[in-house]
Amino acid sequence: MMEAPPALALDRVERRYHQGEATLEILRGADLQLLPGQSVALIAPSGAGKSTLLHVAGLLEKPDAGEVHVGAEATARMADRRRTAIRRLHIGFVYQFHHLLPEFSALENVVLPQLIRGLPREEARARAQQLLEYLGLGHRLQHRPMELSGGEQQRVAIARAVANAPRVLLADEPTGNLDPHTAEHVFSTLTTLVEASGLAALVATHNLELAKRMSRRVTLQEGRIVELT
Repeated sequence: MMEAPPALALDRVERRYHQGEATLEILRGADLQLLPGQSVALIAPSGAGKSTLLHVAGLLEKPDAGEVHVGAEATARMADRRRTAIRRLHIGFVYQFHHLLPEFSALENVVLPQLIRGLPREEARARAQQLLEYLGLGHRLQHRPMELSGGEQQRVAIARAVANAPRVLLADEPTGNLDPHTAEHVFSTLTTLVEASGLAALVATHNLELAKRMSRRVTLQEGRIVELT
């Protein structure tokens, strides 16, 4: 059986920033492939370039050199409008803080990105309810973010990130603000969802115990991605 093609591939990606006369080389030929259904932990100290890597992988920033493939599409030299469309359709984001809209219920927060994509309201509501129930929040559909615990808020954020069935999920310290028990629960629901849906997930985390349970672990060393055992 042929192996599925990567959902996301970084090929010799370089990213640098200019500060006055100085140049900061953050990514120096980074290579990475994420396969469908695979969860990859990104473990690196602060300042190593984790956020930059996630921003480039998520098409929020363009690489200075190299290529970022989302599915079969090369994106580095695409027009901004097309890159935005690919990001909206094929990439989901989860951050350390949930960024939920406070005036809307949990259900509405998951419905909104689907409406933006153009799905009919009833279809969007049905999918949002299904996702939230899958994540153990069926009894909290009508609660607003302030009425939810930190772990519940983050699970809503995960549901929102995957509501449009993206190819790739990028998460930046998604359990960083949570206590260990809650972090464990959120992490378990995240990895279960990845495996069940065939998503490819890249998760930046400092939690080594959680990282050990993911499909692979990588780090950044001198701007390159290195596999960890």
